[in-house]
Amino acid sequence: MLNEDRSDLRHAFEPLLVRWRQIAVAAIVSMACYLAGAQAGFAIVLFVIGLVYILFRQDGTDSEEVAAPPVALESQSARPDPDSVVQEVIEALDKPIFIIGQDGHLRGQNSVADKAFGPPVGPLHVSTRFRSPGILDMIRETIETGEPNQIEHSERLPSERVYTVRIAPMTLETLNPIEPLFLLSFRDISELRRLDRMRSDFVANASHELRTPLASLRGFIETLLGPARADPKAQERFLGIMLDQANRMSRLVDDLLSLSRLELKAHIAPDQKVDLAPVLGHVRDSLAPLAAELDVTIDLHLPEEQILVVGDRDELVQVFENLIENACKYGQEGKRVDIYLRHTAEGGTEVSVVDCGPGIPTEHVPRLTERFYRVNIEDSRSKKGTGLGLAIVKHILTRHRARLVVRSELGKGTDFTVRF
Repeated sequence: MLNEDRSDLRHAFEPLLVRWRQIAVAAIVSMACYLAGAQAGFAIVLFVIGLVYILFRQDGTDSEEVAAPPVALESQSARPDPDSVVQEVIEALDKPIFIIGQDGHLRGQNSVADKAFGPPVGPLHVSTRFRSPGILDMIRETIETGEPNQIEHSERLPSERVYTVRIAPMTLETLNPIEPLFLLSFRDISELRRLDRMRSDFVANASHELRTPLASLRGFIETLLGPARADPKAQERFLGIMLDQANRMSRLVDDLLSLSRLELKAHIAPDQKVDLAPVLGHVRDSLAPLAAELDVTIDLHLPEEQILVVGDRDELVQVFENLIENACKYGQEGKRVDIYLRHTAEGGTEVSVVDCGPGIPTEHVPRLTERFYRVNIEDSRSKKGTGLGLAIVKHILTRHRARLVVRSELGKGTDFTVRF
């Protein structure tokens, strides 16, 4: 300790000692010049010059650099709050995230979780937030073992949703104190499951729709080749049924091809101007024979001014043919179909096809545009429907950036409105 004090004193007085040595050297040089015979004034001037040089020079070649004493550093920097750091991180994620402590209590959640499951109501235990036994068992197992887990979970209310739920421990080595935390995440796969279900239903329905007429054709052909070989009346009747079944398959294949073509160009918006009044008039005239056969009157209500929309004329004809034909077939009891073309209060355009038939039950309305979906299967087949008409309408309107609104009341009819 004594040696260290001496060293500190030496470092403190070292610059002063060096400076006095330099002054002494200047004085000795001046005295030597005087003793050597120089005038006293010259020696004094030489001493003053040397003194000024020593006092005001910035860098000396003969001076020693003295290291500045080390500055004391803080022994430990302030550490951030673990909860605030974790909350900032999970707020940047785009799916519901919950933070769970070692004791099973919720420590935080992000704003996406607030929207999906509601805002937090204080530091609650996870069992008060989630009632699913599968989720609670998964959380309990991960807290005990420290191993990640994952399950698939379904929510029925307020709407049907399917989630992939995953929990994993969080490593927070840079935060002090280190406390075990667990991250619970929800990934919404509802749309994927819906598409999978629609795809499987489509394959099953398409196979069924084709299998039935093919089985009928094969049966009638075997009959014509066997017992009805020499029966002209049976042959005529069977051939008529076979023609109907072949036409049914042809309509089904045509609709499937139409759907396929529409899906290929769904992202390409049309760019033509179409006058809707002539389109609706053309559709009414083309369906007039069917309406007369069903004893249904089609009334067209048009405004005086011209109404143009951006679209594809042939596809719009297909849309209104489907809607008006369905109104004639399934609203036949009302004996009347009204078609309204008008401007909306928001400045858009809409076409409404209204029938006075029996109406559609409320639970069926949201699924009307699904492929092969029918309210009444036997009634649809008897009216030569393929179950794809409204699906085609939906795809065409999606390409036209339009939408289909369906309103129906049992016993009072149905209103299909296309809004551009």
